[in-house]
Amino acid sequence: MVLISAIAAISLMAVITLICIMKRKAGGPSPIDEMEGRDFEQFCAELLRERGFVEVEVTKGSGDYGIDILAEKDGVTYAIQCKRYDTPVGVKAIQEAYAGRDYYDRMVGAVLTNQYFTAPAVEAAKKLKILLWDRGYLDSMMQE
Repeated sequence: MVLISAIAAISLMAVITLICIMKRKAGGPSPIDEMEGRDFEQFCAELLRERGFVEVEVTKGSGDYGIDILAEKDGVTYAIQCKRYDTPVGVKAIQEAYAGRDYYDRMVGAVLTNQYFTAPAVEAAKKLKILLWDRGYLDSMMQE
């Protein structure tokens, strides 16, 4: 039963990714731009799994100290803040990833979004050493 659920989740992920790519190429809105926050977090978690991340865990939601996904890849641990926004992502998300990285005792903090980042957010991320994974990066992950 668990295997069937896992296969269904992977199949659903493949279909969503294909639809997203086709709609982006056609200039239409992508389904990820219409997802609810928790759905976007689950989508991102599955995408990370497909890209070789292990021990991928979506946090409980409230009281998560600003971190939505915990993961590991090549011995490096990550604390990831997901933002499914309609506008560019600001400094607050960077601050949350910074605080959450330390709270969860992870090596790397990152913000993954369907948008892009404001100039102040980029500056804050440089200063606080937070990875920024914007729409371009997300699209490239979906196309791999």
